[in-house]
Amino acid sequence: MPGTVGRVPTPATPAAEASAPDAAGVVPGRSRAATTLGPPQHWDPAVRGAAELILASPVPMALALGDDLLLFYNDAYATLIGDRHPGAAGRPAGEVFADVWGEPGIGDAFERAYRQGESSLEREAVLPYDRQQPDARGQAVFTRGHSPVRDSAGRIVGVLTVTAETSQATEQLQSLSDVAAALAGTLTLDDVARVALRYLLTAFDTDRVTFGVDDGAGWRTVRRVRGELLDEADERLPPLWRRSPADSTGPLIVAARSGVAQFVSDGQPLRDIAVDRHDQKVRALAAQPLRTSALRGGLTVGYHAARAWSAAERALLAASAELIGQAAERARRFETQHGTAQLLQRSMLPEHLPALPRLRIAARYDAGVDGNAAGGDFYDAFLLPSGELGVVLGDVAGHDVQAAARMGQVRAALRALALTDPRPDAVLAGLDRLVSSLGAETGSQELFVTVVFGVVDAQRERLTLASAGHPAPLVRRGAPGGEPVAEYLDVPPGAPLGLGCAPRTTTVRFAPGDTLLLFSDGVVERRRQSLVAGLDSLAAAVAGAASGDPRALCAVATAAVAGATEDDVAVLAVEHALIPSRSAGMEVPAEPTAPSRVRHWMTAQLTDWQVPEAVVGAAVLCTSELTTNALLHAGTAARVEIDLSPERLLVSVADSGTRGTVTRAHTDTLSSRGRGLGLIEQLSDAWGTDPTVRGSTVWFEILIPAG
Repeated sequence: MPGTVGRVPTPATPAAEASAPDAAGVVPGRSRAATTLGPPQHWDPAVRGAAELILASPVPMALALGDDLLLFYNDAYATLIGDRHPGAAGRPAGEVFADVWGEPGIGDAFERAYRQGESSLEREAVLPYDRQQPDARGQAVFTRGHSPVRDSAGRIVGVLTVTAETSQATEQLQSLSDVAAALAGTLTLDDVARVALRYLLTAFDTDRVTFGVDDGAGWRTVRRVRGELLDEADERLPPLWRRSPADSTGPLIVAARSGVAQFVSDGQPLRDIAVDRHDQKVRALAAQPLRTSALRGGLTVGYHAARAWSAAERALLAASAELIGQAAERARRFETQHGTAQLLQRSMLPEHLPALPRLRIAARYDAGVDGNAAGGDFYDAFLLPSGELGVVLGDVAGHDVQAAARMGQVRAALRALALTDPRPDAVLAGLDRLVSSLGAETGSQELFVTVVFGVVDAQRERLTLASAGHPAPLVRRGAPGGEPVAEYLDVPPGAPLGLGCAPRTTTVRFAPGDTLLLFSDGVVERRRQSLVAGLDSLAAAVAGAASGDPRALCAVATAAVAGATEDDVAVLAVEHALIPSRSAGMEVPAEPTAPSRVRHWMTAQLTDWQVPEAVVGAAVLCTSELTTNALLHAGTAARVEIDLSPERLLVSVADSGTRGTVTRAHTDTLSSRGRGLGLIEQLSDAWGTDPTVRGSTVWFEILIPAG
């Protein structure tokens, strides 16, 4: 039978007294002899040696001695068991942990070690020892081991329990799983950078992290530091990439070029490339390459204090780099495909629309599906030899390069036919013959094209239209002194092109103050919603718009029907202005002083035009925000244009960057560091974005108070 403590004779000596344990396991205020375990100086030397080892260890350890498994433990174990200490000292383990003693891996593990001499190890144990603090300990994970303790004669006299918390490793593995899921949803390198930096900063509890890639034109890196105040808008802003030369000696670039990780435990690893105090304070740094077949890149993790890089940290960093590298490679392929498709699509659309004194024109095109394929929607507006304006909007079925190519053929042929004979019915009849010929040539029976073409005669205040299977155009009628109304024009739809279309023309009034809206079916069609409901929503939104400005109506139209669309969206709007507007523009260089120059120029221009002071202040502030954003995140020069009519001021800021468009879903992401379009929305009456062949245009409109 196993013995119990105190029954193994041990002589009391001064040395034994001097080395007697002074433990958390001895209840303060009680003499050692008063505990059930008896005076430590009477313990067996082997047991006393184990006790001294326990007291000196920073790892939670406990001895359960004798048949009753009386507890003796160190300070780390006292912290582990929470409120059970100090009452647990010298008491049977079964009583101390009575509420959990019957759970697997607790009472049975003690009994096997003590009765049968079996050691056990549980690698992932959740210890519910402190039920009074479930939030603090409920999710902690430990590795726990139980071993028999023998006296000098070899008899089992107790059980040694060693508990090591492994929550950090478990959390790191969980965070690695989380970041893998987050990276799976990234599409662009900007997305990958945001996810990677946020993960590295948290998972490694570091002071500074960077992510960088070779984009073909050189190295670009982006950085995050501990304590940066980032709001939701900053998290979704395009990261602020920094350019570095190809021969840079920065640790990230060196590691990426060589493919070999670098680890600095103490020193000044960023001394030669430091740009501010955050870089200068880094003493320990790890640089890990992104090992992919099609992309060179790397990431770094830095600390302000010296640090020895453990094997576990190096392995975790390597695993992180593997996931981030794969995501970055996918993002690079997507950006290449996306850019090619979008460039093909937009290059087939007019880059500039006509600027006329009495007719204001705007258009908008948004790619459907996932935005990664060229589509067949198109629009155009051009001057006819007679001085009238030709307008067209069409839809070629399909979302591939072939659809985009057919769209380009149809658009080019329509303009050629209109310049020869602008009558809408004649133009569509000629297009019908072209589409029939294309279908016969390719042997395709699926060439489906709808189009509406019109001629605007501003001088005679009339509009002549013909349609080939396309949705009826919408006109917003201005009503001086009253509420505007929106009505669909009664245009005979006819058959789509290529099916023997026999179009008929319709002529309607188009007076000053009216705005024509041509749109594709992607604007009004939604799954599980009737077409009538979509058309009604569009008409209501257009009628309720703050003004008839064509740019504002394009934005209103694309957001009029709730729900996502899987089709392309194209809108063209033409306003017959009551009074000709005044316009001015300014080229903005990519320089730090550019926003200030824009503010001075715009203030002087609007003051000269006698714009109300309140409108000037709001417009200048909004324009400064958009200009700063364009320079920061597009990285190119910009152009600011202002257009003033008696009822509104329209301002647009265009860049030629390739970061893509800003969608309505990200209303607070356009800003110089975080204020976002919340400011634009508060100070303007309408705003929107227009994609161009290269880059995008952001605009806003402020109504001019009456009088």
